[in-house]
Amino acid sequence: MQDVVVIGAGLIGCGIAYELAKRGASVTVYDRAEPARAASWAGAGMLAPYSEEVVDPALLALCAASLRAYPAFVEELRERTGVDAQLRHEGTLHVAFDDAAARGLAAQCEAFGRNGAVATVLDRDATLAREPMLGGNVRGAVYVANEAHVDNRRLGRALVAACTDAGVRFERTGGVVLEADARRVRGIRTEHGFLAAATVVNAAGAWAGGLPGVPAAARIAVRPVAGEMLALAVPKGFTRGLVWSNHVYLVPRDDGRLLIGATSVEREFDVRVTAQGVASLLAVALRIAPVLGTFALVETWAGLRPASHDGRPYLGRTHIDGYLVAAGHYRNGILLTPVTAQAVAALIAGERPPVDLAAFNPQRAPEAA
Repeated sequence: MQDVVVIGAGLIGCGIAYELAKRGASVTVYDRAEPARAASWAGAGMLAPYSEEVVDPALLALCAASLRAYPAFVEELRERTGVDAQLRHEGTLHVAFDDAAARGLAAQCEAFGRNGAVATVLDRDATLAREPMLGGNVRGAVYVANEAHVDNRRLGRALVAACTDAGVRFERTGGVVLEADARRVRGIRTEHGFLAAATVVNAAGAWAGGLPGVPAAARIAVRPVAGEMLALAVPKGFTRGLVWSNHVYLVPRDDGRLLIGATSVEREFDVRVTAQGVASLLAVALRIAPVLGTFALVETWAGLRPASHDGRPYLGRTHIDGYLVAAGHYRNGILLTPVTAQAVAALIAGERPPVDLAAFNPQRAPEAA
């Protein structure tokens, strides 16, 4: 296979690089930061398309396919690198704490079920039996059994190690400019000069829409949406799985941290953690489980989700021969890593992708202003 340059060393970029290297390609990944950082490091690792209320049929099908691919994906990485990404199939518990929310549980359960979720309504006793840490005012819940979560930071380490083992090169650079004419890619330019490449993949996350040098016909509309999160130190086994209420979620980690997230603010490339953001997350978390107020706040951080113009990611070829895009995954980048990596690598290798990418054609995007 030809040489391939991947711009962006997040989970998506690393996943594509790994799948290409397995096929014999010579791959170099460029990024400003360390591999598997930015949004890939900042997320919570939820694999929860039904709880995220994905209703677009094409996107929901893509998410479901990637969720099915996850067990084999993380097991392959574990066998190759020894790094366990800690995939956990504990489901998601949507809890209600007032009369209005309790009355809506049946309708919520039905809506989840229409989209493919395996969902059941739990009464108060069954809810507390599943998650004893919940506050005593809990009224009931909807349990979605076919969702999971993964430690995205460990997944990033596993992917970087697998890439390195497969021969992928990582390069830190202050910036990348695409070199292309109106018809095809010639390569990229960095502060170190020009590098010829037959294929370039834009997997630059929230920065993908602003990649310099991209001809107007191949630009995509990606904007950053900030998300703030925090972590508490809790006893191991404090909670079983994902707990969700009022758009705030709690995600347990095997190391004893409990992640709480996430805000959603459109403020360009601002990754500050704000007092208001932390306060809003803690307010809901303490309603979910008042006992959380006794635990230490051990980490706060923020990341940038890459949002597209219509909610679907941009996946595949563009008008420019040799220039492909894998960006705009918004809240589902971690979930969509396996299917994105496998599909984009298959396109480059001349294989049939495992999923239909027609709905995610980058050329559907409006031209950037």
